[in-house]
Amino acid sequence: MELVITEIGGTTKCVRLDGRLDATGADQIGVRFTASTAATGQHAIIDLAAVPFIASMGIRLLISSARALHAKGAKMVLFGAQEMVQDLLEQAAVDQIIPLVATEQQALDLLQA
Repeated sequence: MELVITEIGGTTKCVRLDGRLDATGADQIGVRFTASTAATGQHAIIDLAAVPFIASMGIRLLISSARALHAKGAKMVLFGAQEMVQDLLEQAAVDQIIPLVATEQQALDLLQA
């Protein structure tokens, strides 16, 4: 599991994930993901396009970071999920906690709303 972090406009971080977000993947990126999202207090958009699978530990990582961001007055939006990952997130009702959209532009637009 890999992640690449980029700044967008000084107020938002884009985190691009690549690999399986299962227990092993979540363990590999957990500290860096949390440090680059929740710890900053900046809005975060998370690119899931290269994530073919997500398990409970990956979902937990996303939700805990989103809640920490919310506590700091910032938002997290997920985007680009493959069909299987999107179905799993919707079945687990993650989309009720963290908005889930199709494109990066939709994620950015949602932050502005």
